[in-house]
Amino acid sequence: MKKIINNPEQVVTEMLEGVVKAHPDYVTCIPDKHVLVRKNLTKKVTLVSGGGSGHEPSHGGYVGKGMLDAAVAGEVFTSPTPDQVFEAIKAIDQGKGVLMVIKNYTGDILNFEMAGEMAEAEGIETASVVVNDDVAVEDSLYTTGRRGIAGTVLIHKIAGAAAEKGMELAEVKRVAEKVIANVRSMGMSLTPCTIPAAGKPGFDLAEDEMEIGLGIHGEPGTHREKIADAASIVKQLTDKILGDMKLASGDEVALMINGLGGTPLMELYIANNEVRKILDPLGIKIAKTLVGNFMTSIEMAGFSVTILKLDDEIKELLNAPADTPAFKQV
Repeated sequence: MKKIINNPEQVVTEMLEGVVKAHPDYVTCIPDKHVLVRKNLTKKVTLVSGGGSGHEPSHGGYVGKGMLDAAVAGEVFTSPTPDQVFEAIKAIDQGKGVLMVIKNYTGDILNFEMAGEMAEAEGIETASVVVNDDVAVEDSLYTTGRRGIAGTVLIHKIAGAAAEKGMELAEVKRVAEKVIANVRSMGMSLTPCTIPAAGKPGFDLAEDEMEIGLGIHGEPGTHREKIADAASIVKQLTDKILGDMKLASGDEVALMINGLGGTPLMELYIANNEVRKILDPLGIKIAKTLVGNFMTSIEMAGFSVTILKLDDEIKELLNAPADTPAFKQV
């Protein structure tokens, strides 16, 4: 294992210390709880999300104006505990309610929901939404139903903008659920990744193999096959997404090409070009494109495609200002 770390058991703690020292104007950290909290909270509905570490810049990179108010970091690829989430809720509650954005993994759902119950017992109003944008598999090792992957970042952005706009908790939840209903993703990998505490890759791929449809923790996808060119890979992912979304000519979408941590931007832009070769002839209008590392899998080489169908409300909120360590928009 080659990693730039000290103690494998301290990677999350030391990473968060580094985040706070790099971005002191944006976040603080609750000691011993692995919770990043937005500096200068305002009186509005607040948002908390999180999950296992190893997906950086998710989720802490999206704490700031127009997105999240807190992010809870579990150990690498491990759900945060209810106590961690509860501390985050208490830290950000401004009396207007707290929305929990949860990816569809069994541990995350159980622990966030338990934390919500603890908060309700303390008189803090909470609500939750569950993101399930992955079209690759219906059930996996960690989920019942579809997994939550890179599309989660768009829920952070749009629901965060709704809260920043002054919407009440029920309305922010409604907006988030509308985005969830209209966003789809699918990914692939050329290599596995290594959890620091494990010291070895989570699975094996031959030099000439790729895995289609895997999850962000390295969960199995739909199948393995010989490595193909970018056009063929993108067609597999995009066709599966379009088969589920049923977009029509004239529809507007946002497109995200998300790197999994070990893929050069050169290749991500090639993937973006290939997606456009599919969407443009169909008359599907690309209103916004995001290319980069938004929700990674440590050092995994691979990428995912996310397509979000827009309406006027979603488009306005997607384009609203945001200012976080990993996402800035004026």
